[in-house]
Amino acid sequence: MPRTLFRFTLSVLILVELLSVSVLAELPIIRFDRLSPIGAAAGSTIEVEVLGGDIEEVKSLLFDRPGLKAEFVKERFFKFSVAADVPAGTYDVRLVGRFGVSNPRLLAISHGLTDVAEVEPNNEPEKAQVVAVNSAINGNSDQNGEDWFRFEAKRGQRVTVDCLGTRLDSTVDGTLTLTNKAGKQLASNSDYFGADPFLDFVVPEDGEFFVKFHDLTFNGGAPYRLVISDRPHVENVFPRAITAGQSATLTVLGRNLGSGAKKSAAQIHDAPLDEIALPVLAPADVLDLQTYRFLEHPTDHSVLPTAGTCTLTGFQWRPELPGVGLALNAQRLLVTREPVTIEAEPNNSFESPQPITLPAIVAGRFDQPRDTDWYEVTVPENGNYAVEIFCERISGRADPVVVAFDEKKNRVGEFDDFGHRQNAFDGHLRDPVGMFSLNKGQKYRLLVQERYGRGGPRYQYVLSLRKPQPDFYPAAIHSQNPGPGHLTLWKGGTAYLDVVTHFRDGLNAPMTITAEGLPPGVHAAPTTTDNQQVTFVLWSDENAADFAGPIKLFATAKVGEQTLRREVRPYTRVWNQANISSSRPTREQLIAVRETAPYSLELVPNQIEIEAGKTAELKVQAKRFWPEFKSSINLIPLSFKGNFQLPNTTIAADTNDVTIRIMVQAGTRPGEYTMSVLGQAQVPFNKAKDTKDRPNTLVSMASRPVTIKVSEPPKK
Repeated sequence: MPRTLFRFTLSVLILVELLSVSVLAELPIIRFDRLSPIGAAAGSTIEVEVLGGDIEEVKSLLFDRPGLKAEFVKERFFKFSVAADVPAGTYDVRLVGRFGVSNPRLLAISHGLTDVAEVEPNNEPEKAQVVAVNSAINGNSDQNGEDWFRFEAKRGQRVTVDCLGTRLDSTVDGTLTLTNKAGKQLASNSDYFGADPFLDFVVPEDGEFFVKFHDLTFNGGAPYRLVISDRPHVENVFPRAITAGQSATLTVLGRNLGSGAKKSAAQIHDAPLDEIALPVLAPADVLDLQTYRFLEHPTDHSVLPTAGTCTLTGFQWRPELPGVGLALNAQRLLVTREPVTIEAEPNNSFESPQPITLPAIVAGRFDQPRDTDWYEVTVPENGNYAVEIFCERISGRADPVVVAFDEKKNRVGEFDDFGHRQNAFDGHLRDPVGMFSLNKGQKYRLLVQERYGRGGPRYQYVLSLRKPQPDFYPAAIHSQNPGPGHLTLWKGGTAYLDVVTHFRDGLNAPMTITAEGLPPGVHAAPTTTDNQQVTFVLWSDENAADFAGPIKLFATAKVGEQTLRREVRPYTRVWNQANISSSRPTREQLIAVRETAPYSLELVPNQIEIEAGKTAELKVQAKRFWPEFKSSINLIPLSFKGNFQLPNTTIAADTNDVTIRIMVQAGTRPGEYTMSVLGQAQVPFNKAKDTKDRPNTLVSMASRPVTIKVSEPPKK
């Protein structure tokens, strides 16, 4: 997204959040817009404020980590307690109220920092708020104004100023400026970790120094967390790939890394980094489910929240410095089955490539601007070879391109960005993925370069070149509502998740999605599809008990004789724009069961068999749970695969069923397909239960699914 559009989007989002208006369309879905403050120290108790939509009767909060507790104070306010043993990191906070469980908002927990609340007025240097180094300041941006802070530091002290905003689900687009007491600018930054600014400077002389913060477009009311510190800070580690089940030694680059570190040749903004070698052991089991485990939510790789790690298999590692009992910022690592090769210079021309063997996993860097990396490989057999660059997914800052050439410099293929961007879900990446067709015995050269010629220690990547290993990465997100939301089942009714799947290396096999850990009275049918997007429908009994808690989704697919079982990774929409994809991962998939639905839809029978090229006939049966709801229900397909057609139809007013015909195109692959229809009806509704004024409200309700088993026509 262009930077100017991003700024405009933030302006709109902040306005929406401040107004917190619920549009009279669809039944209420609790929406969590803003948490303030967005950080706390382990072992502390603070008061937090929550803002959102449809948050009636919100008197409790849900967390994805034990040791976090909230006590209701009054409407919108909670006393929030953090146990001393809660590790440093980021955690999801959710609202629980009359209309279910909300989307999450992030809270940062720190160790060893003094938490400070911003105090107004501090909008000019003369009124700068006094803070100490190693403080975390919780503030809110000023409308058409600035926030000033001052601190004392000693000559030679290395101080970092880190503003956490978009990384913690805030709409703030921060800018930082550092000056001395005389007003001379020493450093400034507006984008470092995505849209969040970061400053790093060595104090030139004893004295007072001033930090100015403001939103780039001077929007007000957005929370931020400003960390001023001389503690160790990790910039990145190298290499970013390690072999499963094996130990490795990584080079940690950063600032203030202690007496065991040495000065590195690597520099950022003309400031040298420290480096130290530290051991790490790669867990073997992350490959079993092709999952990614994180300590801090991976939100630092883009100016907009994305599902950038949805196709990453690995984990976050928190380096531990010898003799230093501080938790350092976590680093993303790719876990592979293959051994890892380190890029070796000079390999910057077609004539001087680095030889590699298949399968190849190469950890590389664009060490300096306009650096190009060339690799040479001899192919052992004819066929397709999968190429993949990991960069954005491992916090690399480059926009890489990979090009293959034969020995005569003929271009064989080129790959750039990949990934799905659908509704709220944004899995589109700067990382290239593709397939080269190569010939046995021939030598090929691969060029990996940064599209814009940038370079330096932040511009890391991992190159993977191997025979295809078909696999899949399913992810689930709630995206029925234009704003952030979560899965709430009205009793007797349904709700659904969109499951978006990246199929790897040409996998063309059906997968089946199932749910585990469902509460009593909540059901889901196994859902089979070979589509990149499918709806997964859950439904509840009319007498189901209220519930708010986690469930798990898994998907299985057969590749040859092997059955692969993968976790369906949970994601959430972050911001309120229907036409902007903004998503990030969560640790849990939450659902809630609440009040009785106005109606439900069921496809009868729920399993049918039909030959490709023919038409299936079945009924849609409605149950009307609200006596005053008598109007018609319009029916449309819900995420039907392209070779299944269903004409729009209607259940007439005061009736409860209709016959529909699903046409299956000739040539449809034999197998099982699970699908639903979506009902839309005008229903009299008012959140106030005791009022007679009940204006019509559009209520969409998915049907319980049908599984269609398609068979081949008899051979003539």
